[in-house]
Amino acid sequence: MCAVVVQARKSGESPVELPGFLYGFYERKLLRSLKQDRIPRHIGVMVDGNRRWARQFNAPTSQGHQAGADKIHEFLGWCQELGVKVVTLYMLSTDNMNRSGEELDLLMGIIANTMDRLDEDEDVSVHAMGAPELLPDYLAERLNKLTARTPVREKIHVNVAVGYGGRREIVDAVRELLHDADAKGRSMSDVADELSVDDISRFLYTRGQPDPDLVIRTSGEQRLSGFLMWQSAYSEFYFCEALWPAFRKVDFLRALRDYAGRQRRFGT
Repeated sequence: MCAVVVQARKSGESPVELPGFLYGFYERKLLRSLKQDRIPRHIGVMVDGNRRWARQFNAPTSQGHQAGADKIHEFLGWCQELGVKVVTLYMLSTDNMNRSGEELDLLMGIIANTMDRLDEDEDVSVHAMGAPELLPDYLAERLNKLTARTPVREKIHVNVAVGYGGRREIVDAVRELLHDADAKGRSMSDVADELSVDDISRFLYTRGQPDPDLVIRTSGEQRLSGFLMWQSAYSEFYFCEALWPAFRKVDFLRALRDYAGRQRRFGT
């Protein structure tokens, strides 16, 4: 079941509990209700709930992370089908680095395998977001390789947030801005006097990309946890109770339907 938060109010939507043979019909109905000009260009996704999903089945945590990785590939297929151009996946935060060494080792390996699978798709471009120095060398190298790769035909661009923190991103952007100004011989006083929102945006991890139109978080949590703090200033948010490995195409289509029905104001 997904819960939609609109203007800080939670309006529950009844769960769709249909026999399996009716899901295809329901998906087609939702698809028909979507207009192409209302499909978000950029979707941010907080892939939350892998560990809780594993606990529901008394399975090891690694099984939950693997199920979540498999769902990522399924989700990207849905996005390509619907014409979404940019997806940002929040896969591992800087706070997550405090988990046990055993869990992190397993998770890093699963993320590395996920990157290898993305590398096999010639229509996907990938950009790594985060602090590579926090990651094992083999994973940082995979991410660098993917970022440097040019797709044959770019159908979708995927930002992979691994070892990512929203506050750290803003600090890194300001640090890079100051280094750039210093290299150009500008005084710090001039930088301070002339500093603008666009100046900082030019040095974010997502520089040159559109800000997310829609941010989805699974697992029922209703907070950003530092995800795209700068870029999501005018994003629409959709909070879904389904745990990420259990997130269905029906859930995704309902999120898009809800987004399409909102009037985006951008502060006006």
